[in-house]
Amino acid sequence: MDPLRRSPSPCLSLRPSSPSTPPCEMLGPVGIEAVLDQLKIKAMKMGFEFNIMVVGQSGLGKSTMVNTLFKSKVWKSDPPGLGVPTPQTLQLHSLTHVIEEKGVKLKLTVTDTPGFGDQINNDNCWDPILGYINEQYEQYLQQEILITRQRHIPDTRVHCCVYFVPPTGHCLRPLDIEFLQRLCRTVNVVPVIARADSLTMEEREAFRRRIQQNLRTHCIDVYPQMCFDEDINDKILNSKLRDRIPFAVVGADQEHVVNGRCVLGRKTKWGIIEVENMAHCEFPLLRDLLIRSHLQDLKDITHNVHYENYRIIRLNESHLLPRGPGWVNLAPASPGQLTTPRTFKVCRGAHDDSDDEF
Repeated sequence: MDPLRRSPSPCLSLRPSSPSTPPCEMLGPVGIEAVLDQLKIKAMKMGFEFNIMVVGQSGLGKSTMVNTLFKSKVWKSDPPGLGVPTPQTLQLHSLTHVIEEKGVKLKLTVTDTPGFGDQINNDNCWDPILGYINEQYEQYLQQEILITRQRHIPDTRVHCCVYFVPPTGHCLRPLDIEFLQRLCRTVNVVPVIARADSLTMEEREAFRRRIQQNLRTHCIDVYPQMCFDEDINDKILNSKLRDRIPFAVVGADQEHVVNGRCVLGRKTKWGIIEVENMAHCEFPLLRDLLIRSHLQDLKDITHNVHYENYRIIRLNESHLLPRGPGWVNLAPASPGQLTTPRTFKVCRGAHDDSDDEF
């Protein structure tokens, strides 16, 4: 970094001035911009954590989609066959991998939900999923309220749930609506149309519009939520994404040669469906949302909104003891508390310490 290179005053560029923080005039650079380099070096050393859950019926390509997202064999799915029994109850399986790209390490945890919606009677089939999500909040909370806390609390909270909608071409099923109404209060939800190559382009668009109408009618607020747009740039970007949600996606973890180049795709009798080609499907939009543009925002909303909702409710259920300032006696949550829908609403900005520290 050239110490003589002049730059606009950080005091004037970080945020608009307010009566409590009057603008200051600087005579020259002092190196404040080097803080960004320090943060980058620290982040590179610590790495990043991202926890994603995939929910949907069997056979919708959840495992293949995860492998396609991260271009690696994150999840090894069993080959289809008559000898593979259908789970009698919903089971949750989690796998953790460390993925490294250009020196950046990502600790990825993927949670699959085999058995969801596969039974004849699907009453309360969402309870194990909601229980698992709230259980991760509870584990984080129990570590957070310790008098002597770890310097870095392991984060197993689910940052995003990708919900796979079957490509029926009609509308959301009652099971989808009931589950999404409960799920969106607890975690960031990104719905996608699974196996979209089974629909024509006209059928995809009509199906998408009907699903969007279902979401509005039943007050299902999926990610990115409109109330969390922080500035005009976020509003413009997220409005475009909201207009395309649910994304019509196709997953594939095998490479094929098309016009002399290797592409990820599905080979059929009439050609190859390229998953990264926007003319074939909207997988690039899903990948950009989850990884390239909104990964940190997903984590921030999880911590500042969804986890904060859970934390406030749990602390309100506890009893303050006169043992000293900030002492809380918080008993572990019961199974019923973990599966009860949470309706408490927290403003995102009220708990964002990163912007209000100075």
